[in-house]
Amino acid sequence: MEEIRRFGVVGGDLRQRYLAGRLAGRGYQVTAFLLGEELPPSVSMGGSLEQLGEMDGVILPLPVSADGLTVNTPMDRRQATLEKLVHSLRPGTLVLGGKVSPALRERLAQKGCPVEDYLQREEMAVMNTIPTAEGAIAIAMEELPVTLFGCRCLITGYGRVARMLAQDLRGLGAQVTVAARRHDALAWAEIAGCRAVSLEALDDVLPSAQVLFNTIPAAVLGEERLSRLSQDCLVIDLASKPGGVDFTTAARLGIRAVWALSLPGKAAPITAAEIIKDTILNIIAERGR
Repeated sequence: MEEIRRFGVVGGDLRQRYLAGRLAGRGYQVTAFLLGEELPPSVSMGGSLEQLGEMDGVILPLPVSADGLTVNTPMDRRQATLEKLVHSLRPGTLVLGGKVSPALRERLAQKGCPVEDYLQREEMAVMNTIPTAEGAIAIAMEELPVTLFGCRCLITGYGRVARMLAQDLRGLGAQVTVAARRHDALAWAEIAGCRAVSLEALDDVLPSAQVLFNTIPAAVLGEERLSRLSQDCLVIDLASKPGGVDFTTAARLGIRAVWALSLPGKAAPITAAEIIKDTILNIIAERGR
């Protein structure tokens, strides 16, 4: 299999810009496309997407697309369709991206390009919990009129992000309650020093919460449950789309609610870029390239 020496990094936010620089620092020839003009000195600026045909590997952003039609390019005024991007590739080019849609995956397969979704890698999911949890805590510190020490924090769900968040909050001296559906998750929450309640009993603990962190990507906080919260409670939704909070109802009830999407890229883009870089290098090593 052909060795990867040249990377094209296409679109995305600050994570992609720092990622390009980190890969160049590892000795790869890196050309950036649709990433604005402020690039690391070791990274070349690409012109037309047709240059992607010269690359051994192409790294797409996280998410690859916001609308399913165009590449996500928040750092650049220009846009490019996914179809134009695929057309520019040569067969055999390794394509890596975050949240690769089934339609794009199929189109790349038709082109003869292997594709890897780095967001589906377990090591990335685990490491991403660190900037996500710290970013959520930063929001809470900025929005709350009290310290997190002694603060009554409620976390809904107990997956990877929730576990890291609970650990960090406990380290700051917060009183942490976890509401989850699965019995094994509740057991792990108790072992971690949290109060654990079943999701069915969530209504009972809502009134006492000073800050609620939701990590469940489903409609768990509608009008009935939001109305049980104190108006002083801060709600931070960490769940990916469609989220778990009815923000329209929260606003009507006078409850502060923040939908904190893509926290790694916002709170710690350099760390997030390092995580993506390590994941991509793992993928390349496993593929023997």
